[in-house]
Amino acid sequence: MSLADKVLAVNNDLPIRTGLPIHSGKVRSVYWLSEADSKRLINEKGYDVAPDAPLAIMIISDRISAFDCIWHGEGGLTGVPGKGAALNAISNHWFNLFKARGLADSHILDIPHPLVWIVQKARSVMVEAICRRYITGSMWRAYSKGEREFCGIRLPDGLQKDQQLPEPLITPSTKGVMKGIPGVPEVDDVNISRSDLEDHYTSFNFTKPEDIARYEVLLREGFNVISQALSSLDQILVDTKFEFGYITDAKGEEKLIYMDEVGTPDSSRIWDGEAYRQGKVIEKSKESFRQFLLNYFADPDILLNKARMPEREALAREHALPESAFMALSKTYIEIAETITGKPLHISDNPKAEIIEVLAKEYGVINSM
Repeated sequence: MSLADKVLAVNNDLPIRTGLPIHSGKVRSVYWLSEADSKRLINEKGYDVAPDAPLAIMIISDRISAFDCIWHGEGGLTGVPGKGAALNAISNHWFNLFKARGLADSHILDIPHPLVWIVQKARSVMVEAICRRYITGSMWRAYSKGEREFCGIRLPDGLQKDQQLPEPLITPSTKGVMKGIPGVPEVDDVNISRSDLEDHYTSFNFTKPEDIARYEVLLREGFNVISQALSSLDQILVDTKFEFGYITDAKGEEKLIYMDEVGTPDSSRIWDGEAYRQGKVIEKSKESFRQFLLNYFADPDILLNKARMPEREALAREHALPESAFMALSKTYIEIAETITGKPLHISDNPKAEIIEVLAKEYGVINSM
């Protein structure tokens, strides 16, 4: 079996019985179950959700997204071996730790397979909740060009690249294109301030103004939990992105929960502690792949300039990247997942067949062939 056969790149063609069209993002595909199947599974599995809660099967792929494009490699590689399993394993670990610490629940109800979550429908808060402990990446690029105010927070002069900030900063951005909000450009992923959230909390899908402080507490506490755990492994959590949403539990109470993924190499920057103390940065995250792309192409502005998106999409479409770049990233994902969870990562030989088998036998949601 070739390496490419172990990669799950296309994840929106499984014969899962659905009630709504399949939603496919950059990495995950979501299969919304029928009302009958949702109710049956809630009853059979005893999930702590409202009896009429819509459920979905969420399948993660091994696709690699960077600079808002999907990339492919030589030898028919359409993804990074082990990436999907690593992301799920890491997120599962942190979500369980958050729950054990009494922070908040997540949208995950069940984990039938390393690449699969059963989730409940949540009403998304339209905020990319970002917490930063070091000045690097896009913040450093802007700072080095003279910017000092980020999301309503003013930074002092004299900071150096990759330096630890005086305190963790919350620098939210929009999730999707927000329309009709004064002072907020109608583009995806634009920085916003706390006053933007307070003045237009309903537009960002918060139920009440007090929930802005609640999300900040969950973001900071979640950041601290991950940071402390990684520190004990001599790893540094540099920055991370969380997403939040609302669900209704079996008692009919609305709750603000964690959703999407947390503390992964896709949603966070993680650095090696020993190397940082020696003045070097060794990335344990997708950032290493971003840096590879910036160095690989002759004109990195194509990757950084949103106005050049058609050229960027052409780069991703027309260039099969070296297999070595994909395998280096695979090693990063697998090693950090096994370090964080303390367990070997299960990588499927035939992921699609395994997923279909378990969803048919244990959940009864596969269409008869």
